Amino acid sequence: MSRPVLLRRGWGEARDLVRATGGVLGGRDLGAAAATLTYYAGIAVVAWMLLAVWSVTWWRGVDGAEQWLGELRVLVPPQMGARPSYDALVHTGTHLGWLGALVVLFPASFYGEGLRRATLALDPVPDRFTGWRARALVLVAVVAVPALSAAFFGVGRLLVPLSPEGGGGGAGDRLLRIVVGFVVVWLVLAVLLTWVFRAVVPGRPRWWVAVAGGLATGSFLAGFLHGFQLFLSLPVDVGIPYGGLGVVGGVVAAGLWLFVLHLFLLVGWAATRALDRRCDLGRTA
Repeated sequence: MSRPVLLRRGWGEARDLVRATGGVLGGRDLGAAAATLTYYAGIAVVAWMLLAVWSVTWWRGVDGAEQWLGELRVLVPPQMGARPSYDALVHTGTHLGWLGALVVLFPASFYGEGLRRATLALDPVPDRFTGWRARALVLVAVVAVPALSAAFFGVGRLLVPLSPEGGGGGAGDRLLRIVVGFVVVWLVLAVLLTWVFRAVVPGRPRWWVAVAGGLATGSFLAGFLHGFQLFLSLPVDVGIPYGGLGVVGGVVAAGLWLFVLHLFLLVGWAATRALDRRCDLGRTA
């Protein structure tokens, strides 16, 4: 088959997939579904961060992990006061302990319920034990957290010398830091999203479809999170719209970024759902 024919066929497949994705989302309130997921994420996201930090203590000990992770604070933009929050997260997470980790699993599980309820709002199907089933399934991802956090923080250590405070800061250092950081965040998210698309949300697509959806959606989310890091580096007082209450402004800004991130995530899920349905149509044709 010639190259122009392959290109036309690939473009046609992509166009059909976009239409099919629109069919999944058609007539549904994507914003309301993303808002639902953002609400549940507000309960769960810090719990998952604490679990990731705590897992580092398995191989570095409490004090060693706190010191090791504390050195990564130079990668956090200081302009909006995010570093004190990072320090608090590291200190709390490294001192969590086994009992604290077990307790944290409860709020962490709410993210699974949010994912399933949001996707059911966009593509209603008969479902039983929606909340409990999704919360139990999302916690399966906990087994991957130690390996993923070790890779994530380990690469972060390699990026410290490329930061301005680590002795770097040139254009080449900045570009390498962005590229490497993007790839690591992308792959970490792809692993988690593959499990989410395969098991947590309804549909149970083929494994290869879930992997493809996880990789594609993870790339968009990784880029978006890098945009959030850029936002944190801007010298903006987010408390101005609230009479100077910086805490309120910070919470609202984080919530808004989470909302937009979940818009991307749900579109990625819809595309994965549409791809799996197209595979079903191809099999029955």
